[in-house]
Amino acid sequence: MGGIDVANGVVGAVLGMLFAVLFQQPLQDAWFRLRRRSRSAIRSLGRREESGPAWSTFSLGPLQTSALVVEGDGEAPIPPETVYVHVLDEEVTLPAAMVPWRDEIAAESERLREEGRTPLWNGQRYAVESFDISRTPLDERPEIHLRLRPTDYYTFLAAQQLDRRLPDGSTPRSAYLDANEPLKAPAFLHCSFAANIAVVTADDMLVVSRRSDRVRMAPGVWNSSVNEGLSRHIDSSGRSAPDLHAVARRGMREELALEPHEYTLELLAFVLDVDKRGWSAHFFARLKELRSQDLQARISRGVADRWEHQAIDYVPFRPAPVVRYLLRDDRVHRWAPLAPALFHLALVHAFSRTLVERVEAQVVRRL
Repeated sequence: MGGIDVANGVVGAVLGMLFAVLFQQPLQDAWFRLRRRSRSAIRSLGRREESGPAWSTFSLGPLQTSALVVEGDGEAPIPPETVYVHVLDEEVTLPAAMVPWRDEIAAESERLREEGRTPLWNGQRYAVESFDISRTPLDERPEIHLRLRPTDYYTFLAAQQLDRRLPDGSTPRSAYLDANEPLKAPAFLHCSFAANIAVVTADDMLVVSRRSDRVRMAPGVWNSSVNEGLSRHIDSSGRSAPDLHAVARRGMREELALEPHEYTLELLAFVLDVDKRGWSAHFFARLKELRSQDLQARISRGVADRWEHQAIDYVPFRPAPVVRYLLRDDRVHRWAPLAPALFHLALVHAFSRTLVERVEAQVVRRL
């Protein structure tokens, strides 16, 4: 009997070990799933119906921006032949109550000139009269109609004072803007249109620039690789409308000394800064042969607009490093409003939305 008991004990021990190996982990996983679903079910009992805005600005964890992605998701580039730019003849005019603000800017520029200092250059710009989106009938590609009006830099600076009090006590923001309809605004408040470009080198490094402390708007913040404003004087030949891809190529040449044959260029999205009311065409450019050290050497030999940047970082162009860089303690609150959305869209274009959003969620959870 003693031998039988020992044998039974050994068999029981072996079966117990086998049961533990085969079934313990699945049972634990099932118990974990049951607890999680139970907690979710209990939490959902106290929930009520919720609603949110149809339009919301780009955010990523603690990084909150005023960039509203109006058209484009990053995955499919917008073909240049589906973008129609129309220029209207009549110039933008400020409301009478804001005209003195522009006069102040002109007077400040003249004072700087008389003192032998750098005056404010009153560049010829465009204001956005309207931005309309439709779809082509067969393949449903986006079709963009962008209507522009002539304006200048002084008008832009006057219109940027959105929270300054008007004589009646209101502000341009309260008088002319509706937070529930972010795309609706008079043209004099949309006196800025730029091309912002995410540039990736041949060795897969994302170029990130820091704006100079000398620039009038948003000095010292971290920004896109290239930022180039639309110019009436440069970008419109005769009476023809500007070409947005040509504006982007001009920015690549003036800020990074790059020529069109050295990179590919794709239009990813149109984005509006709902706080400062600036429009942007977001582009992605990949260098064909130049590596990061080659680009740095090229820049060291001189670029046309060197004064616009005070620093350049090179970040490994993969989802996790770029997202961690965006959320760094010394970066997260120092971004130009449109740059984080640009870099997100560039990642989506290169790696797919599913992968990028999964990595973003993982990085945010680990903060």
